[in-house]
Amino acid sequence: MNKQVIYEDWGVVEYGEAWKRQEAVMQQGLAVKAQRFHNKDNAAPDSDTIANYLFTCTHPPVYTLGKSGFMENLLINDERLKSLGVAFYKTNRGGDITYHGPGQLVAYPILDLEQFYTDLGRYMRSLEEVVIRTIAEYGITGGRFQGATGVWIEPDVPGRARKICAMGVRCSRWITMHGLALNMNTNLDYFNYIVPCGITDKGVTSIEKELGHPVDEAEVNRYFLDHFAEIFDTETVTGHLAGRHG
Repeated sequence: MNKQVIYEDWGVVEYGEAWKRQEAVMQQGLAVKAQRFHNKDNAAPDSDTIANYLFTCTHPPVYTLGKSGFMENLLINDERLKSLGVAFYKTNRGGDITYHGPGQLVAYPILDLEQFYTDLGRYMRSLEEVVIRTIAEYGITGGRFQGATGVWIEPDVPGRARKICAMGVRCSRWITMHGLALNMNTNLDYFNYIVPCGITDKGVTSIEKELGHPVDEAEVNRYFLDHFAEIFDTETVTGHLAGRHG
C-alpha cells in the first residue's frame, strides 16, 4: 500500500481557490476508484495508485460555515463583513462556523484512508494527536473535549476550556479533504464576531496567547510535518521532511 504523502506549501491563498484545488485533487482519486470498480471483473490490473497529499497554507481573513452549521452563529451582517475585510463561505465540510486568517497554520490532508484505516473517527483523533504533539513542543498541554472535535487547552477545567485548533473534514469513498486550523499568532478578535464552532461557553486561544509572545510560524510548520509523519506512519513527505532543526 502507498503510504507516501506528497507535501506542498501553498503560502497565502484565498479560501475559495484552496477549496477548488482540494476538490480537483479529490476528484482525481475518486476517478481512480470509479475506474477500479468498473474494471473489477476484468483482467486489467489496478494501474493507478491513488496519491496522498498534505497541503498547508494561510488564508486571508475568512469565515467558513460547515454543512451542519447555523447561520445565526455568524453574528454580523454583510455590511460589517465588508467593513472588516472578511470573506464568507458556506462549505461542504463537517462542523459549524470558524475563522481563518493570518497567523494560522491551515492543513488540508487529502488521503485515501483505505491505505491507512477505514475509520473516520480514528482519522480525526489522529489529526488531533498531530496538533497535541506539535504544541507540546512549546510546553503547551493540549487535550480533547468530549463530544467536540479539535484540540483544547484545559478542557476539563470549568470556565477555562479554550480551543486552539479547529477541525472539519469531508470524506467521500474514504478520500478526505478540508482539515484543520491551528492558531499560532492569530488575531483572536475575529472570533468575537462568530460563535466559534457553535459553542457558546468556551473560548479560543493561540500559541502566542498561551506563551505570551509570538512564535516562529515556519518552526511550528516543521514540527507539524514531523508529527504528521509520525502519527500517520508515512514513508516520506515529498518536498519537506527535513530534520526538526534543519
